[in-house]
Amino acid sequence: MDHSNRACTCWSEPRPAVSTAQPEIVGITPFVLQAQPAAFLDGVYPILERAACRNCHSRDGVASATRLHFPDETASKARVEAFGRSLVELVDRRNPESSILLLKPTKRVSHTGGERIVKGSADEATLKRWIAYLAGFSSADAAEASRYRADEAAGYGVAPKATLRRLTHSQYNNTVRDLLKDISSPANQFPPEDFVNGFKNQYAALSLSPILTEAYSRAAEKLAANAFRRGDSHGLVPCRPASENDADCRTRFIETFGRKAFRRVLEPEEIALHQTIFKSEKTFLGGAQAVIEAMLQSPAFLFRLEETSNRKWQPYARASRLSYFVWDTMPDEALLASAAKGELDTPDGIERATRGMLEDAKARDGVDEFVAQWLRFDRVMTASRERRLYPLFSRELARAMTEEARRFIGDLVWSNGNFLDAFTASYSFVNSDLAAVYKIPPPARDFDRVAFPAESERAGLLGQALFLTLSSKPDETAPTGRGLFVREQFLCQQVPPPPPGVDTNLAPVEEARPVTNRERIAMHATSPSCATCHNLIDPIGFGLEKFDAIGMRREKLKLLFYPNLTGAAARRVQPKQVELELDTKGSVAGIANSDFNSPRQLGEILAGSPQCQECIVKQVFRYMSGRLETPADRPMMTQALDAFRASGYRFKELIVALLKLGETTGSRSSVNVANHH
Repeated sequence: MDHSNRACTCWSEPRPAVSTAQPEIVGITPFVLQAQPAAFLDGVYPILERAACRNCHSRDGVASATRLHFPDETASKARVEAFGRSLVELVDRRNPESSILLLKPTKRVSHTGGERIVKGSADEATLKRWIAYLAGFSSADAAEASRYRADEAAGYGVAPKATLRRLTHSQYNNTVRDLLKDISSPANQFPPEDFVNGFKNQYAALSLSPILTEAYSRAAEKLAANAFRRGDSHGLVPCRPASENDADCRTRFIETFGRKAFRRVLEPEEIALHQTIFKSEKTFLGGAQAVIEAMLQSPAFLFRLEETSNRKWQPYARASRLSYFVWDTMPDEALLASAAKGELDTPDGIERATRGMLEDAKARDGVDEFVAQWLRFDRVMTASRERRLYPLFSRELARAMTEEARRFIGDLVWSNGNFLDAFTASYSFVNSDLAAVYKIPPPARDFDRVAFPAESERAGLLGQALFLTLSSKPDETAPTGRGLFVREQFLCQQVPPPPPGVDTNLAPVEEARPVTNRERIAMHATSPSCATCHNLIDPIGFGLEKFDAIGMRREKLKLLFYPNLTGAAARRVQPKQVELELDTKGSVAGIANSDFNSPRQLGEILAGSPQCQECIVKQVFRYMSGRLETPADRPMMTQALDAFRASGYRFKELIVALLKLGETTGSRSSVNVANHH
């Protein structure tokens, strides 16, 4: 799989040693220090943008650990100019021609990103003029300019906050389960949801299409009809009606059921509207059924209140934020009562409520849903495998892979373990199908905890069949896909997609010249622009090549070549088998001392990496907030990461910290999602 020619530019962290000697670097002419600044915003900045430096040198780029961080794309002109002056940190003021700011993008020294600015070009000349200007800074000027990085870390702007967020399909199913005692999971038949930013609950993607609107209507009709199919067997009516038109009981039902369905108190006009709907039916339960059907199609039910200026509704909005994050379902009566009493109005109140909610069994459902989306269970459940190559693969095995990961993460969370063990633990939870893949004795009971033998070199999520399978192809492993998954899901680093029209398929292996994936990719990524990004992701996948496309350990690559026959003749002929030695040396560009050759070693590297630790916080924040983090969120993210580390990386403490800090991080701008669609 090729990647974009908008390649990344990874700047190494150390600066060249200061020296008074003139370096002998071909192509560099002497610098002339300038008294007046060269243009940055209109001159140098566009050059760096065209060179695609931002792709890697951002907080979500593969070079996020370096000193070069581009400002947000929405940054003001003043902030961009401040960024330009801060580049003095990458300038050798005694010998500007030795500056990283010049040597890296022109690839006069080793640079993973390749040559991004052509030597001797007009763009290089413009960059050199800016370097000369920065080289003239006094120590005080340089120190002042370097404050830019500290200012960036402090955050700026206003974080967006959705006013309304549509219920995800999972939240819809869980809500009707708790509201109506209905376990039919109607949302399973809705149009599939898209993954955006790694999750299905991102509010920018939660549109309300005509097809989905129709699906909601059909579901509401069926759910309402089922609610009273056996009378009020689910106890939905809070009173015993004296007659079919009992006004008092009717009003109590509307107010009580409406408060649960809308997750807030009803306004007088809403009560009046549903009174009219109720009275249009001849029987009491018929009226109640009509009200339920109407409420289930209301935006107040389908969209959950996230932020509001209505003081009466504010506490209920907090209750919904808590419940749909922690439980993946509606607030229960106790949480609604806490909202009504003002017990959720302070950070301490939020913390008390959150800790109580985490003790509820529904919290396990909430964590399971996060894990299923974060680890992309959908990919393995829709995967297929070449039967002749992987006879063990089946739908049952795929389900076992998801169950293993769910139980593995759940054990870390609910036993209050160190969440970084998700990458280093030498055990897992397997059934007999998985035991066959792992070549270990099956446990006494399905999904008991079992230890991996030391020689297996498995550890954590990276050694599990789920990851190794979902990041592979139907007939072979995919080093690029595995590296990309690690970058995106475990390091929160974005690698640009391949440009339109690029053929991302590797050439087929020929019997006359059998080669490994490493060799095929090396031949495929001959373009310097393609190789730039491949160098950032493929070496990660190469280090995992000991494990095949369903996660089974292999010592050599086995290639099967079938004769060009069809029908019964083809089935009778045995394929020719070729075995090739595997080169499983891998590395993670951007992380120091990151050479590895097994999932266990890679897991240790990730667990010890600040980028991975921060990524866990980011992923939970994105899932909670339904959006990517912004510069305005940086102080909160830093505090949450500090709390996570201080707790010994306890996942429940991260949940508490994010929810508590989310109520104390200043003003938010509101985005009414309903208006987007």
